[in-house]
Amino acid sequence: MRQVIYYSLMLLLGFFWYRYGQKLLRQGPRDENDELAKGPLGPVGLLMSAGIACTLFFFMMRGLIRREIPCVGKGCQSQLYTLAANAADYWANMFFLLWMVLGLGYAVYVTLRIWYRS
Repeated sequence: MRQVIYYSLMLLLGFFWYRYGQKLLRQGPRDENDELAKGPLGPVGLLMSAGIACTLFFFMMRGLIRREIPCVGKGCQSQLYTLAANAADYWANMFFLLWMVLGLGYAVYVTLRIWYRS
């Protein structure tokens, strides 16, 4: 039951993150105060988000190729989940990495689309 709640909340968070990005993209070049619309990330945030997303993507690809992934969290430091021995925990951590990469990538995408409007 805990996994159902966990994945449902992650999907709900993703849905609201997508709706927020679409609202910013539909807003137009100026907001209601006639100021230039700002994206969800600033210049430093954009670079940090892109760097973190690339790093997480690398760890995700390495985990898919090697079929092992380190545990994500405080309670299981230096624990290694393998696909053969811990399939559920392996896929839970892979899903979390994928979700983080997609969320950060979407924030970078929305920010760049807002910055380069014509």
